[in-house]
Amino acid sequence: MFDNPFSDAELSGRLSAVRGAMAARRLDMALLSTPENIFYLTGLDHWGYFAPHLLIVPMEGEMILVTRQMERVSIEKQVRNALFQGHGDHETAADLAVRVLKDSFAAKERSRAVLETVVSQIEKQTAGTVRIGVETWSSGHSYGFGKALRDSLDTVEWVDITELVDHLRLVKSPAEQALMRKAAAVSDAAAEAAIAMIADGAAERDVVAECHAAMIRAGGEAPGFGPFIRPGGRLGEEHATWGNGAYRDGEPVFIELSGCVSRYHAPLGRLVHVGSIRDEDARMAETVLKAFDAVLRALKPGVRARDVYAAWQAVADDAGLAEYRRHHCGYCVGIGFPPSWTGGNRVTGLRHDSDLEIREGMSFHILSWLMGTGKGDFFLSNAVLLSADGAEVLTRTPNGPTIR
Repeated sequence: MFDNPFSDAELSGRLSAVRGAMAARRLDMALLSTPENIFYLTGLDHWGYFAPHLLIVPMEGEMILVTRQMERVSIEKQVRNALFQGHGDHETAADLAVRVLKDSFAAKERSRAVLETVVSQIEKQTAGTVRIGVETWSSGHSYGFGKALRDSLDTVEWVDITELVDHLRLVKSPAEQALMRKAAAVSDAAAEAAIAMIADGAAERDVVAECHAAMIRAGGEAPGFGPFIRPGGRLGEEHATWGNGAYRDGEPVFIELSGCVSRYHAPLGRLVHVGSIRDEDARMAETVLKAFDAVLRALKPGVRARDVYAAWQAVADDAGLAEYRRHHCGYCVGIGFPPSWTGGNRVTGLRHDSDLEIREGMSFHILSWLMGTGKGDFFLSNAVLLSADGAEVLTRTPNGPTIR
């Protein structure tokens, strides 16, 4: 939808890192189908990812992007570092990909024939085998797509590389960090507009309409999903959004949203109270804020995700909530395409059992959530970047409690 936000040097460095990871796994090439990973290597930002895209990454030479022919204009505008091969709607991306791959294999064999004059019989039997990495858990890699590739290419050894590029994306470059900060400013503008509209009798649709308008006017693009703004009575619906009702005095309003700039997201969450807040909820807010601060202190290079979660849980334990457990106290964020801002169809969470190593340059959606405790309810979340100066909270909307 927009111009490629990355320099040639930035894209070249990413490709070199991917090829280094490929070499470590002895791959001849990688086939990437996750929208976030294709964007990471090429900068292609459009809504065409509903149809299969395949980025062919050889160990040497130019990358090749395979998708529908009708996407040519967008790809020629945005993609500078990959060749384009488009297919008509009378065939599938797999049909074209097979032809492209077979041509690549043939070229490789011709090159090998020039270089090798004498090989053993065993080497002759294995010389035609190509070792290819594929993202088997990608949302862009359907069963039919994968089957078509496997059925048509019988000289391939397939290797699952689902997390190869995802892992590289966890650490953000200075250029990416700048985009995260811009996305955070959009998040704050959207949250401010939504909170200003919340009042007794305010229609849910009107609140969200103002939120969307502020997000766009602040320089934001369509986010991966959300915003999620709904009354406390519908809190458990998780990823449901606004309805046809109106907010009422005495109830909380749940807000979770993210601004998006060049596909980078910086989410935040708040619990807004209409008219008043119960005493027990106000007391729980103090615990939530302490737990959030504990996470910030725990986020240091070299620690494990489980240690960060333990810091959050310790505050809950000290507050008499030792039986209360969350599946995580946050997760990694950055590039996101619909239908999520989590970076794909997996969530890299700060869980109690995760040995993920925290590194400088990582960015997170940190959540401090104490709801349904029987002793009060409160919730807070912010986008956080681990910079050279420590954990930096990117979103600046007041943490609350907020009463409207």
